[in-house]
Amino acid sequence: MECCGGNKSVLKVQFKDENVDLSALDATLAKYGSIKGSLITILQKAQDIYGYLPESVLNYVATEIGEKPAKVYGVATFYTQFRLEPVGEYLIMLCKGTACHVNGANGIEEAIIEELGIHDGETTEDNMFTLNNVACLGCCSLSPVMMINEETYGKLTPKKTKEIIQKLKMDHLEEKEA
Repeated sequence: MECCGGNKSVLKVQFKDENVDLSALDATLAKYGSIKGSLITILQKAQDIYGYLPESVLNYVATEIGEKPAKVYGVATFYTQFRLEPVGEYLIMLCKGTACHVNGANGIEEAIIEELGIHDGETTEDNMFTLNNVACLGCCSLSPVMMINEETYGKLTPKKTKEIIQKLKMDHLEEKEA
C-alpha cells in the first residue's frame, strides 16, 4: 500500500513566520541541498543569514533536503556553534577553558554581570549584548580572553572588561545619533 495515493512528488511546505523570509535560504539550498553530508554547512549558512536558527528555518531545511525535522533539529542542538534563539548585536563569548579559568575568567564574568546585568546564555533587554561562556577560544596565551563578535580581547582584568563594554555602548549610541 502506498502513501498519499501513490503520489511521490515532494510537497512544498508553507510556514507562517512573518519574521523570517525563508526564500533567503533558497540559494544555499540550491547549492548544497543535494550534496550528501552538507547539513552542517547549510545550517551554518542559515545562521549567517538569520543570526540564529528559527524553528521554521529548521523545518524548511528538513523539507527541502528530504530529511526528518528531528535529524535537523538534532544536529542544530548537538553543536554549540548553533543558536536557536536570537542573540544581541554584540555576542560576548567568554572563554572558561583551563588557562582562562586559572587566570581569572570568573572575575571577568562577574565584571560582565555587574556591567550588563546578564548571566551566561542571557541577552540584555535592549538586545544589545548576549553573554555565552565557551569551553575554549584557542587563545590560551592571551588568557583570560573573550571575543565580542569577531574581535578578540585578551589579558583581561575586570576593570578592562568593563571599559571595553562601556566603549561599545558609547560607540553604539554615537552611531545611532549620527
